[in-house]
Amino acid sequence: MHNSATRRTFLRGVGAALALPAFPSLVPPGRALAAAGPGLATTATGAPLRTAFLSFPNGSIPKAWWPEQLGSEFEFSPTLKSLSPLKDSLQVVKGLDQVSAEAGPDGGGDHARGNGTFLTGVRRNKSATDIRAGVSIDQVISQRIGHLTRFPSLQLASDPVRQNSNCDSGYSCAYQYNISWQSETTPMATETNPRQVFERLFGSGRPGERGDNLRRRRAEQRSILDFVREDARKMQSRLQLSDAKKLDQYLTGVRELEKRIERAESFGDPRDPQLDTPVGIPQSHEEYVSLMYELSLLALQTDSTRVLTLMLGHDGDNRSYDFIGISEGHHDLTHHQDQEDRIQKVAQIDAWNVQQFAKFLSRMQETEDIDGHSLLHNSMVLFGSGNADGNRHTHRDLPIILAGNGGQKLSAGRFVDHSGTPLTNLFLTMASTLGIHDLPRFGDSTGLLGNI
Repeated sequence: MHNSATRRTFLRGVGAALALPAFPSLVPPGRALAAAGPGLATTATGAPLRTAFLSFPNGSIPKAWWPEQLGSEFEFSPTLKSLSPLKDSLQVVKGLDQVSAEAGPDGGGDHARGNGTFLTGVRRNKSATDIRAGVSIDQVISQRIGHLTRFPSLQLASDPVRQNSNCDSGYSCAYQYNISWQSETTPMATETNPRQVFERLFGSGRPGERGDNLRRRRAEQRSILDFVREDARKMQSRLQLSDAKKLDQYLTGVRELEKRIERAESFGDPRDPQLDTPVGIPQSHEEYVSLMYELSLLALQTDSTRVLTLMLGHDGDNRSYDFIGISEGHHDLTHHQDQEDRIQKVAQIDAWNVQQFAKFLSRMQETEDIDGHSLLHNSMVLFGSGNADGNRHTHRDLPIILAGNGGQKLSAGRFVDHSGTPLTNLFLTMASTLGIHDLPRFGDSTGLLGNI
């Protein structure tokens, strides 16, 4: 039995879970790790290959973002300087476009389009009510590999704001507040509360109690389903045909819920990280972002999911960054009109966002995976924005970083230029790296991205 011993042991720290080295002898049976050998969504060693998509709002200051020299000898720009220690585990990718986010005949609405098309490559329908988008790349991947983990995918955000009306230039608010889409009309629900994320991953209660609480909750769910099924059986003979069809539809939903419970149970109980449950959304945005990154790390580290999205703010976000000495709103500052003091403030916000990303990557690099490589080595983490230059609302030459070595399948330590290439070509390549080779096209892609 694997009760007190887990694949990783966690030590309590101040606002962090520190992972000790992985021990192959403690791998729980039935998990798709090294013992399973290489396959779909695994590395050559058989370790899980994770994929994460992280978005930040309002683009960047291009001249402060891009390095000056292409190739492996490049030096990091002022905005990207904090990534210098991680150079061998990432590549800065220039020249990727999302032309479906450009105005065309639709006019204003670049924030809704930039955010909404970022992971889909499909033009939004300009309407507040008639939602038409496209399936996002994370969900395409999840449909293929989601069965390998307890959660097919996770959608997180360090942005609790959710408007229902008066969004960008007549576009549905759904476009501006979601980057993950299950279908052309349905965004994936985004979780913004750290406590709810933690309890979803590991259960409710204090450390040591969560397993018992989870088993009790599942027993209650099964009891309720048994009651519903028996009640429906007694009712069925008394219903007219039209009502019987409605009841059958209802019971189909019940059966789907049963399958979800059984699927969750097939993975065994989630491993308790021995951390106190977060209290909720912190008042400090800096702490909030740090906490959501920490939860993202835990989700990937425990193989709870291999597909994750994290929104670090919706496009058009006008948050103040007073904790780094900038009291003006972010979006307002991005319309700098070439005023140097405003440009410097936006560049400072860009650099802060990159610093938080660098901390996350460092934690991934410090975390040993089951095959002896780091968690970062066995991952692909895309970090970028659906807007390029926030002052001009452009969507070509997007600021994109691809971190991780993809289990040695990706090149790293480079600054590469793919000018005039759809961003979706990179998504197609990431899917192929995961072993998904039967995806001929995605969004507005034109083929695999070579030399990546």
